[in-house]
Amino acid sequence: MSQENEGSAINGTRRQFLKTTAAAAGAAALLGGLGARSALAQGRNDTLVIAAPATPQGLDIEFDVSLGSIDSLGALYDYMLAYEKIPDPNRPGVYREDTSVRADQPYNLALKGKLAEKWEVSDDGRKATFKLREGVRSNWGNPFSAKDVKWTWDRKFNLKGQGIFQTAVLGLKSPEQIKIEGDYAISFNLDKPNPLLLKQQCNLANPIYDAKKCAEVGGGDDPWAVQFLKNESAGFGPYRLAQLVRGQQAVFEARDDYWGDKPFMKRVIMREVPTSASRLSLLQGGAVDIAQFLQPRELQSLGGRPNVDVDSVKSSYMIWLELNTKIDPFGNADVRRAINLAIPQDEIIRTIYYGYADKQTAPMPYIYPMANLSFFDYNYNLERAKDLLAKAGHGSGFKTSLSYNAGDPTQEPIALLIQTSLRQIGVDLVLDKLPAGVFYENVTKRQKPMIFYLDSPWTPDPGYSTFLYFHQKSYVNYSNYANDTVDRLITEGLETLDDKERLAKYTEVQKMLMNDAPWGFIAYPSYTLARKADLKGFTYYTSNNLRFQDFVRA
Repeated sequence: MSQENEGSAINGTRRQFLKTTAAAAGAAALLGGLGARSALAQGRNDTLVIAAPATPQGLDIEFDVSLGSIDSLGALYDYMLAYEKIPDPNRPGVYREDTSVRADQPYNLALKGKLAEKWEVSDDGRKATFKLREGVRSNWGNPFSAKDVKWTWDRKFNLKGQGIFQTAVLGLKSPEQIKIEGDYAISFNLDKPNPLLLKQQCNLANPIYDAKKCAEVGGGDDPWAVQFLKNESAGFGPYRLAQLVRGQQAVFEARDDYWGDKPFMKRVIMREVPTSASRLSLLQGGAVDIAQFLQPRELQSLGGRPNVDVDSVKSSYMIWLELNTKIDPFGNADVRRAINLAIPQDEIIRTIYYGYADKQTAPMPYIYPMANLSFFDYNYNLERAKDLLAKAGHGSGFKTSLSYNAGDPTQEPIALLIQTSLRQIGVDLVLDKLPAGVFYENVTKRQKPMIFYLDSPWTPDPGYSTFLYFHQKSYVNYSNYANDTVDRLITEGLETLDDKERLAKYTEVQKMLMNDAPWGFIAYPSYTLARKADLKGFTYYTSNNLRFQDFVRA
């Protein structure tokens, strides 16, 4: 799943803004407004209070992947499988998914069962059969069965939302390829082998729904319960939704009848606090346990403070420039290479991210299996950039525009640095500031010559990542990149289970992509979490969301 949405922009807002008197006053007003109920909640050891940029705008993953929404998904729903957890190698006390190629594990994956207890993939890789867990009930009390899994995937085919990509990347062409094999058994049947068959069962975009409840509330007018699932949940996860007041707060309550380990946090309160300065003040004042997505200097200001800690881990986030290959002069690869050589990555990371990012040196997340960083050949070099522009017939430079999201405070200062740098190679860059509400519409229209993009591919796989952004058939190929050889290799890599063969193919794909440079490579932003020091258990997921059930009070 890709996050080409406003939530992704919010996730990337990590630029420091000076605290003003007005911001401080606003934080004080928020603190007072929390009232006696918050004080009572904070006195409870098993209540988690989060200061979030936004409450969930919708709860249906088919149509909404905004920030508050994806943080809710992993609490309200369960999945067929999950990755095993391992300690983060760079941050003590933090865990992360083990997404590596594991030759010592079945199918080379470190997986554990969730709603599926057992699973088996046929030798030819075209069929996966899942034995489902018995005795599981939804938050509405309905028993879980194969009918729920079947209904969930039928919904993707019928609604044609983000599920179109989920089915396509698996090679599923019709609902008939998903078959009920018994009350507690279901199979996925493909025309060709697919190495994502198990990985996609862990993807945050593929929760399992309570089909019975959805049929009851939807009826004949809304057979896929679209209206209901905007504001409610019907799943098998560890929490139920107790309250949702958009713009104010969402409240989640742990289920006593959950099939798995019961969450330590019995109640979770997600409060909408739009400004990072206010979220910081609430954390410092002890009114909240977590302040999400603070600016880098705000994070630094917490260093050495008692009772507060900051986790910063390598993530699947990427921020880059879409270089539109269908708009002159970006159809010329030498021009795109020249742009890359003039992007001051080190300065961006130092002055805007304050070290909470790494240089982007590959066309996929650097934490993913088979990512190859050796093909990056764009260290800052203005003279070389000028030579490439001359070779492309633009020795005197040219004029173009760079569009950025006004709702993401990192993008304007990055754009200014790039503008200054490109001026030195003769490129007159006009900055095009787009309101947050229309920014992603402009991305998807693919009509801007250069436009920022912040995203993360949720399935940790080179085929998933490269298909999503670079295959000509992908709806997220916003740079209009076209390379038939790259398409062929991506497709072939998604039709073999041999990891050595896949490695060879995706190594070649990455080599060609880095040479063709359809992106202006910028940074891999870190995932950061500012929290009370007694809050433990944070686990990093490649979908860049929180799972409330992970947290415990030390």
